[in-house]
Amino acid sequence: MTMQMNIRTVDGISMRWHEQGEGIPLILIHGIPTGPELWRHVLPRIKGARCLVWEMPGYAGSIRAGQDRDISVAKQADYLIAWMTALKIERAVFGGHDLGGGVAQIAAVRHPYRCGGLFLTNAIAYDSWPIPSVKALRATRGAVRHLPNAALKMIMATLFRRGHDDAEQAREALEMHFPYYRDNGGGAALARQVAALDVRDTTAVAPELSGLNIPARIAWGTADQFQKMRFGERLAHDLSAPLRRIEGGKHFTPEDHPDVIAEEINLLIASFGADDRQV
Repeated sequence: MTMQMNIRTVDGISMRWHEQGEGIPLILIHGIPTGPELWRHVLPRIKGARCLVWEMPGYAGSIRAGQDRDISVAKQADYLIAWMTALKIERAVFGGHDLGGGVAQIAAVRHPYRCGGLFLTNAIAYDSWPIPSVKALRATRGAVRHLPNAALKMIMATLFRRGHDDAEQAREALEMHFPYYRDNGGGAALARQVAALDVRDTTAVAPELSGLNIPARIAWGTADQFQKMRFGERLAHDLSAPLRRIEGGKHFTPEDHPDVIAEEINLLIASFGADDRQV
């Protein structure tokens, strides 16, 4: 699926997103090292929603927009709310994977009136992150900055192989997401991203999750070695949310299991009655 991106300057930042469909506003948020294309196979399966796939500043096609800016997960939540305000979206269902799930949690806790529902899949939460391989990249980010593109591609290929249970999707993901790094600073871009990661961003909001009292659903790959199953179980408990276990699924569930992810999102959307279809 080819994504046509919209662009708007918000608070001096050029922000990008893909939009399609009509209905309840649904904002989907990617993680690292991906972009909006993470959701490319999910989007055609979503029903009854105005889907807005937001690109975090500092990532994918917005890598250069993140230069000399705070691109931490907590700050991304601020950027998200500012972008929603610019688009006159008062409330929306948030859907997040990996870092995007952390952004969604933080935005929901800080601005509960802006989040009408929450979907999380293999998302960062609590103290589940950064994972060891990312910690290693952060510790050696001085060298990572100067990696030739061929070496960077090998690192990303390894990450995708470990994070996908579908080998063909792992190969497709590499070809989909790597060019953004290749064309926008390579290792320097990745070094900026990992340098901005701070587990305190999610631990700070963790005690507030159980008080959100919003419709939520969780879908989790049971074989994910990056974000372990126990964190999906904890999120389901704290959010009083149904938990869909994707047996044998690994980390990049929107790419490997788009049918399951879309089904869970559709169930969340369908849970809104006629009186609250605007979320």
